[in-house]
Amino acid sequence: MNEEGRRILDTFRDEASPNASNVARHRIIDDLLRRELKAHPELCVVLIGAGFDSRAFRLKGGTWVELDEPQVIAYKNERLPVSDSKNELQRIPVDFSTDSLEEKLNAFSGRSPVVVVIEGVFMYLEEQAIRQLLQTLRRLFPRHTLICDLMNRQFFEKYGRTIHEKLTGMGAAFKFTVDNPEEVFLENDYRRTARISIVESAVRFGLLKIPKILLKTVLRTLADGYAIYVFE
Repeated sequence: MNEEGRRILDTFRDEASPNASNVARHRIIDDLLRRELKAHPELCVVLIGAGFDSRAFRLKGGTWVELDEPQVIAYKNERLPVSDSKNELQRIPVDFSTDSLEEKLNAFSGRSPVVVVIEGVFMYLEEQAIRQLLQTLRRLFPRHTLICDLMNRQFFEKYGRTIHEKLTGMGAAFKFTVDNPEEVFLENDYRRTARISIVESAVRFGLLKIPKILLKTVLRTLADGYAIYVFE
């Protein structure tokens, strides 16, 4: 991590609960992918907005495709080269504001089985952009599984404002915090097959100390408002 990364990390060092939730979120998706890879070793895993994701190096099996902004891909290639991955891995630079994601992924169109992972991304997108992305994925991969995290408005307003102020100061505002974010996916012909509470998982993993009885009663918004969703 360079100095800029350390400076950003320091900004969020006191955000204990969001940090624990991020770790739990990543662990949940790890576990889901391990299960899919065990059942389908030939699985194609597409990570959109991959950031510094290292699953292609940590998990066994599969063909991996990582997409992110050119500067992110370049930085990552310098520090974690594709050649170091034991799994087949391709990294694709994409300017999300100008490039066609469909064109970038066209070489993988029709692959099966496919799991698309979009982690920590949807809350930063306008609803129309999400709809367009879902339609693109439907055209590229008629049969695929989508794993993502979604936050509803109640969770954001009650628990997310402090960290959002810090993110906004860095130019990264939340744009998709609706009452029922799942509806957008159902309206685009997706079917929900799983919903896993991130906060309840963080408690189960020992990352947060919250009595379970409270999560099932007075803290239902905390338990239900931010979750990992699996759609098909």
